Amino acid sequence: MGIHNLAKLIADQAPGAIKEGEMKNYFGRKIAVDASMSIYQFLIAVRQNGENLTNDNGEITSHLMGMFYRTIRMVEHGIKPVYVFDGKPPQMKSKELEKRLERRTEAEAEMSKAAEAGDEEAFDKFARRTVKVTREHNEECKRLLKLMGIPYVNAPTEAEAQCAALVKEGKVYGVGTEDMDALTFGADVLVRHLTFSEARKMPIREFSLPKVLQGLGINFEEFIDLCILLGCDYCDSIKGIGQKRALDLIKQYRDIETILKHIDTK
Repeated sequence: MGIHNLAKLIADQAPGAIKEGEMKNYFGRKIAVDASMSIYQFLIAVRQNGENLTNDNGEITSHLMGMFYRTIRMVEHGIKPVYVFDGKPPQMKSKELEKRLERRTEAEAEMSKAAEAGDEEAFDKFARRTVKVTREHNEECKRLLKLMGIPYVNAPTEAEAQCAALVKEGKVYGVGTEDMDALTFGADVLVRHLTFSEARKMPIREFSLPKVLQGLGINFEEFIDLCILLGCDYCDSIKGIGQKRALDLIKQYRDIETILKHIDTK
């Protein structure tokens, strides 16, 4: 899910931290790609007549088709992808995972209602909300990458954290993901829309962490507290605190503990 409204906050308050470009701009670069995020996108987007692609046995292949063709596209542009797969989720993320399960269950119920009513548009909308990346999806994609000669890494926990570690160690240039979490894990460069299809015509957007901090006028520790205030996979946002107020509070009090002492009086 990422950090709530962080991309919009950066675009509004630190636009100089965002650079738009094309895939060819990353020729020769190694990019750590969040595999689970990519597979999720493929399962939702790689469809025919509203349905997942399948093989002759009826097994879903949307994730494999997406992984194959998007990877080929990156390689053709001289990018060297390193896919990173999620490991065991941290305990503190358990509440968020429970919420996701509830949302999928609700979506399944709504999908059944839409099917009974013959509402194809509603059915497709709720069907997308039931999508979940399974261990089988991951293993099939790993096998495909191995056959293609593309390296991948199994993260001990969160893929974004491992991607950020690869950036900090100088092993890759940046992190390819749609989740803004990679910045909070300390990745200096985050690249969005890298695995989107050409048909979507979305420019690649690169976020620079040093420029984000400079543009927002805060340090990295304060940035972490800002992301907590905005709300993330590990905690909810605080009612009544939007993105602009969250930044103002961080600039005024410099840490979340002090903010909590004064928030009732503001």
